[in-house]
Amino acid sequence: MRKLLALSAFIASIASAATAGEWVLGAGSSLFHDANSNSGSIVSFELHSEPFFTRNRFSLRYMGVVTGHATGDVFVGVGLSSVYDFDNRWYIEGSIAPGYFNESSPGNDLGSPFEIRLLLGLGYELNSGDSISFAAMHKSNASTASRNPGVNGVLLRYHHRF
Repeated sequence: MRKLLALSAFIASIASAATAGEWVLGAGSSLFHDANSNSGSIVSFELHSEPFFTRNRFSLRYMGVVTGHATGDVFVGVGLSSVYDFDNRWYIEGSIAPGYFNESSPGNDLGSPFEIRLLLGLGYELNSGDSISFAAMHKSNASTASRNPGVNGVLLRYHHRF
């Protein structure tokens, strides 16, 4: 039931962001911080809205994310994404997305179903207007639970603008 509610919330956030600006597909690796955990490869799909705030080179957007781990773990979250553009097609990006995490095994338990994903990346805009980025991400419950081992990851990402 929790999975269905989390998926429904994610779909609703996508539907409300009908003016989506880009989708982002990423692949990489994760490292859980528990001796009994199973780390491995990850894939990520994000949907970002058009910016709702822009000032000079800085912009802020709504976003939704689904991350699947090869071990079977799934994260679904919604939040905010920011981008700072440099003059020469390079940019830095950051995002925060609270959401629901479902572990596939007790070793990958992050302490609670509520987790917050943070991401920091460096990207480059291609001639087509799409871009590629390399990002580091971290998920944890921010010590809202008694146990908070967290998981880190790195992703190579492709951004496609609408």
